[in-house]
Amino acid sequence: MRSSNPALSDKIFDSYTMPQTNQDVMTINGVVNKCVIMLILLIIPAANVWKSFFGAETPEIGMSIASKYMLVGIIGSLILAIVTIFKKRWSPVTAPAYAAVEGLALGGISAIMEAQFPGIVIQATALTFGTLFALLMVYRSGLIKVTQNFRLGVVAATGGIFLIYIVSFVLSFFGSGIPYIHESGLIGIGFSLFVVVIASLNLVLDFDFIEKGAERGAEKFMEWYAAFGLIITLVWLYIEILRLLSKLRSR
Repeated sequence: MRSSNPALSDKIFDSYTMPQTNQDVMTINGVVNKCVIMLILLIIPAANVWKSFFGAETPEIGMSIASKYMLVGIIGSLILAIVTIFKKRWSPVTAPAYAAVEGLALGGISAIMEAQFPGIVIQATALTFGTLFALLMVYRSGLIKVTQNFRLGVVAATGGIFLIYIVSFVLSFFGSGIPYIHESGLIGIGFSLFVVVIASLNLVLDFDFIEKGAERGAEKFMEWYAAFGLIITLVWLYIEILRLLSKLRSR
């Protein structure tokens, strides 16, 4: 059950599966319910940041507010994500907390992008959830088979993307960066489109991970952990779609 999502790695269920009653095991419906709760917890702070940004007296004040929330959200969500990954039994507490703090970051990012490109947030949101439900239907129909080669291909591509992002981040401290990929030219758009595809395929691996966990009777708290992993992928997909749309709108 390999997944390129760092939260949903190999052999997790080997350590958290044991004979239990039906009420004590992970179920798909349980994961879905936890995902809904986490999305609500994410949307509420994001909406508050959005309101503060557009309700500010001047654009400069709004930008300052959004930037502060983004910084708190990025640092806080990173810490909570690491804690959740290494302390999976804490996920019933840390996963909802992660969603709430992540909402601060997404609220700031979304507000800034909306100010630059009106209407882009609703487009990105629709495409994100449209992709989620479309791939879920395709997965459930069996049209996409999660084979070992499929997993390895997605894992390798995801690892390559994050390596590029890390190199680009380090180079930014020296006033440089990887050319073209962050620009609105054909290469930049092509790169973003490729990243969106890979992020989308990670959803398929997440679906498979959740299904296998339910089949193996993982412990109940793993519903929160599996939902946490799926939200990570959704957040990544949303941000990458925002980037793609912004490049297309900039042309």
